[in-house]
Amino acid sequence: MKNLLLICLFFTQSIFAQSPNAWPNKPVKIIVPYGAAGSSDTLARIIANQLSKSLNQTFIVENKPGAGGTIGSEFVAKSAPDGYTLVISGIGSHIIAPFQYANKYDPIKDFTHIAFLGGPPLAMVVNPNLPITDLKSFVSYAKTQPNGMVYGSPGIGTHGNIIGQYFAEINNISLVHVGYKGGGTVVNDIAGGQLPAGIMTLTSAKTLVMGNKLRLIAVTSSKRMANFPKIPTFEELGYPKLTSTTWFSVSGPAGMPSSIVEKLNTAINQSMQTPAAKEKLEFEDMEFTPMTTAEFNKFFQNEITTWGPIALNVLPK
Repeated sequence: MKNLLLICLFFTQSIFAQSPNAWPNKPVKIIVPYGAAGSSDTLARIIANQLSKSLNQTFIVENKPGAGGTIGSEFVAKSAPDGYTLVISGIGSHIIAPFQYANKYDPIKDFTHIAFLGGPPLAMVVNPNLPITDLKSFVSYAKTQPNGMVYGSPGIGTHGNIIGQYFAEINNISLVHVGYKGGGTVVNDIAGGQLPAGIMTLTSAKTLVMGNKLRLIAVTSSKRMANFPKIPTFEELGYPKLTSTTWFSVSGPAGMPSSIVEKLNTAINQSMQTPAAKEKLEFEDMEFTPMTTAEFNKFFQNEITTWGPIALNVLPK
């Protein structure tokens, strides 16, 4: 009888542990599909810190970079949909990259999209020793390079990659793309002279720009950034189609229980609006807009409609 009671207690505890209503009763892993020090990593650590406090459970950030964010994202897509493995998704890894890596995953069918995090604009930066001070001189310089001008981005299929190729197409110039495993390594190589130029989030470039190690020549925001009021936007320079934000979000494997999804959405929206998070976002030049799960999924679908045709047109086949 004693053994029977122990068995019943074990199964009762197991069922409770697996119940969506008990979530989270063990550490939750947040996969960042890019390297450390980039915008996605920054956002992941903001919400991990805040969620650990609000949900009284440990949220662990783990970087799994590579292939335009698809390696880490594919790992999550194949994980159990129990709410304990999440991914920092976004325009690069879940809108653009799937057109480059079509066999990796379906950005709609293979994921549960939970919450919008927002993000920073993209920045076009160059090594300050080059004779490039604005977009006009960037184009002129690129035309003098017999084998094309090399530029870097956080990875093949990322937002920086597609903006670069689209810019090259508009100006009829040759830009040779080099994909990295995150924005942090790109900016270091540009500052060190190993790479002439790059397009990545302003968050990734900001510190080196302020230290005069990089020259910032344009941003993709709809208006000039408060921290860089002298830097023009692509739109005011005649490129309105390049106005965009490198937004990030939180997603999980397909089939996550709705109760966990809604609990996460509410907690993430609250976390992003705490004084500590707001201060960090402002410092990193990031903008956050709270969205319900339904609003975010509608936004997600609209982004595929907007950027899909461009990705198919400019990314290498």
